[in-house]
Amino acid sequence: MRLLYQTHSPFARKALVFAHEIGIADRIVVEHHETSPTARNDEVFSQNPLGKVPVLLRPDLPALFDSSVICAYLDTLHDGDSLYPADPEARWQALQLEALAQGMADAGIAVRWETVRRPEALRFADLRDGYIAKLETSYAWLEQHMNFDAGLHIGQIALATTLDWLEFRSLPSFRKSTHLSDWFDAFALRPSMTATPLSGDTVDVAGPRAQVKA
Repeated sequence: MRLLYQTHSPFARKALVFAHEIGIADRIVVEHHETSPTARNDEVFSQNPLGKVPVLLRPDLPALFDSSVICAYLDTLHDGDSLYPADPEARWQALQLEALAQGMADAGIAVRWETVRRPEALRFADLRDGYIAKLETSYAWLEQHMNFDAGLHIGQIALATTLDWLEFRSLPSFRKSTHLSDWFDAFALRPSMTATPLSGDTVDVAGPRAQVKA
């Protein structure tokens, strides 16, 4: 399998961390692709009509895109414990945590557009502040409601990769949420996280493809 990836994408990293956690990362060839709304990547668009990574290319099967879909598919390819809890309520909580993490990453991307990526004259401070508020209320909600003692599941992977990306991009910090901060610091030491470090700057012009180590 080939994973169209980006070394500074929280969504792509989520899929790769998941692959490491279930022990199948060695079955995936990882290819870095720069993608941006302002710089079309035709190879990615040919596999995902949204032009975004991650995209999983499977031999003799259609491509899969979106990190949530890719993780759910990868979970069917191993013999270990599923990272989607079997207990119905635990499953909904894990999926809700995954959705929250996805939304936090989206909010962080929006903050970056209104602070560093959009031309300064076009930035909208009220929109930036609105997205910052989404991050801050999410940190507070997690501090109050997250089950920090739960076994490993998809929601935790999504959250850890999002938090690491938010810190990597110097976005509004979650560090005042002490339980959340402690949980993240412990999770960040997992081999799946240390094997997939974030790197690189956003490129809003087309660039070459490069293969990266899984």
